Amino acid sequence: MAASPSPATAPAWTSDPLLAKFMAAGLVLLAVTLLIRISQASLTRYLRDNDTRYYARKLVALSGYFLALVGITVIFKDRLGGLTVAIGVAGAGIAFALQEVIGSVAGWIAISFGGFYAPGDRVQLGGIKGDVIDIGILRTTLMELGEWVNSDLYSGRIVRIANSFVFKSPVFNYSGDFPFLWDELRIPVTYGGDHRLARRILEEIGAEIATEQFTATVRSAWRQMLQKYLLENAGVEPQVTLVLTDNWMEFTLRYVVDVKSRRSTKDHLYQRILEAFEASGDRVQIASSTFHLVQAPPLRVHLEGPPPAPGERPSAPGL
Repeated sequence: MAASPSPATAPAWTSDPLLAKFMAAGLVLLAVTLLIRISQASLTRYLRDNDTRYYARKLVALSGYFLALVGITVIFKDRLGGLTVAIGVAGAGIAFALQEVIGSVAGWIAISFGGFYAPGDRVQLGGIKGDVIDIGILRTTLMELGEWVNSDLYSGRIVRIANSFVFKSPVFNYSGDFPFLWDELRIPVTYGGDHRLARRILEEIGAEIATEQFTATVRSAWRQMLQKYLLENAGVEPQVTLVLTDNWMEFTLRYVVDVKSRRSTKDHLYQRILEAFEASGDRVQIASSTFHLVQAPPLRVHLEGPPPAPGERPSAPGL
């Protein structure tokens, strides 16, 4: 029969209970990480809806973190009492060194329960505008809008912003409680044109986008805003107003539009306005600033010389 290994030749981790606990904790973390990865991959295959898949992945990750915390607590339960003093002493130093991290975690809690924004919202954080595509414990990830690209189009850059920004700067949410915006078009019309026809054209075009179903949806969303906040009631129907300037008559078409359809709606309105003004002949024309340079008339100078001597030919006049 083989002799059992002596204590001197036994592995080091068997003789040190604390080292064994750390190794067990590492195995627990590794197992939980693998479980999270496998579960998220399965969800990606079986869930087709983007929103459902995103929130399911988040739920799996948070459940895994909680499971890992429970496992580590069980492993070190006999040493938690002795660690209390050490944790208290190190707490002040950790809080100072990781104040940005702690602020980001606090920001994540505020975002999750305070309703600042949610995945899919169009926001502006720290001067950066974009659509929220992920909210992590430390950072919010945006798909950037604008910069070198005009209007509400993606630039293609992914921006990650610390969650602590919600405490440092204003948070602009374009599609939170009320997923619509008021937008305006300013149309200059030349003096002498038919201003009544111009107003009627703009009102008819504004009514085209304010369909009955769309207006009912906007009114329902606005009623919910009135119930939630202290607001004055506002009209959601298109409005046309007129201002006289030194150069032209300026009409303003004000309308409500879906926050993510602003550019396409504006393109459609401009196209319809141009077509309608062209169909009116010369009755309504778009004005513009025109500078006409007038050419100066030619300047001719005639120089008179001394009279010619007898028998001498007169000289030609100079220019």
